[in-house]
Amino acid sequence: MRTILEGAARVLEERGLDGYTTNAVAERAGVSIGSVYQYFPGKDALTAALVARETALLIEAVRAAPSAATPEDGFRRIVQACVAHQMARPRLALLLDREESRLQLADTLGSVAGDLTTALLALLALLALLGAGLPAEPETAAGDLFALVRGMVDAAGERGERDGEALERRVLRAVHGYLGLPQAVA
Repeated sequence: MRTILEGAARVLEERGLDGYTTNAVAERAGVSIGSVYQYFPGKDALTAALVARETALLIEAVRAAPSAATPEDGFRRIVQACVAHQMARPRLALLLDREESRLQLADTLGSVAGDLTTALLALLALLALLGAGLPAEPETAAGDLFALVRGMVDAAGERGERDGEALERRVLRAVHGYLGLPQAVA
């Protein structure tokens, strides 16, 4: 199954959505079309599995953020994970974002949003413990921060940006600004 998913990823990167067919995936993966259908009933199921595979790496990094030495470092880890996810395979990330929306993969998006929101809430609580103050509505603030990070990173992907460090700095400035934290020295 891993071979088929990687074949699907490479077909998307090399041929785009127009060339993304189960036959092309089977050929690229070096398996029969029957093997593809053994694991995935169709292209949409294959795409959903690919989105889940790619998203799992992001979720793992986000879950570790609250264990950072400081809340600021935790926010940095989240931003770095989101940027790295976008920049590792930019064309794949862009195309999967589009397919994720088209297929309405609420479970995958919900999992990322839930894990990210949980991490953000934990970091906001740590900030409050350190005297930085907790936003009046922490759940709203966590949702805003999720939207801010995702929006900036996805927009950079849409524009074809490839400078991850510059993007990280911009997103962190926005996060710090939203929270009223001192700007980190870049």
